[in-house]
Amino acid sequence: MTTTIQADNRTATFKRNNLRRIAWLALLLLVISALILVLMPAWLIQPFRPQTPSALVRSYALRHWSPIVTLVFAVTAFLLCGWLWRGARWWRKTALVCALALVCGAAWLARQNHFEWMFHPLPNPAYARAREANFVGDSDMVLTVRVNGEAVAYPIRQMAYHHVIADTVGGVPLVATY
Repeated sequence: MTTTIQADNRTATFKRNNLRRIAWLALLLLVISALILVLMPAWLIQPFRPQTPSALVRSYALRHWSPIVTLVFAVTAFLLCGWLWRGARWWRKTALVCALALVCGAAWLARQNHFEWMFHPLPNPAYARAREANFVGDSDMVLTVRVNGEAVAYPIRQMAYHHVIADTVGGVPLVATY
């Protein structure tokens, strides 16, 4: 009789330990997936690197779905952490807090406009006459605009960081992009 009870206890402990391992693995996959979901769009369209049309499509699709998916991930991670918390040692509890913080951080980042962070518009473009613009070399590429007899040139080297310059040329407001 006691042998049967001990065998049943061992089986129950084995099943519980396997469930906990699966829960830890699921939590790890949630953390990795949430971080990839948030960081991949920024990596796909990183500045100072040419962007492809397919990368932009993927980036905007991920950007569109990431707020919803990361919220589901955060709720799932919270439930998993709550279940794994009971009976966990202090170092595992620390790992649970870190995992939950990463998933919640990804959920918060998914709601931020990191494209605006990466391509921050130049707020007040300053002008220099061509002969005074000694920071622009003869071989440097420039984007030129001529409107109503007024012409301006934007050095590509400077636009590479900002990508967007709001300006008024010839009395017409425009946005120069690169």
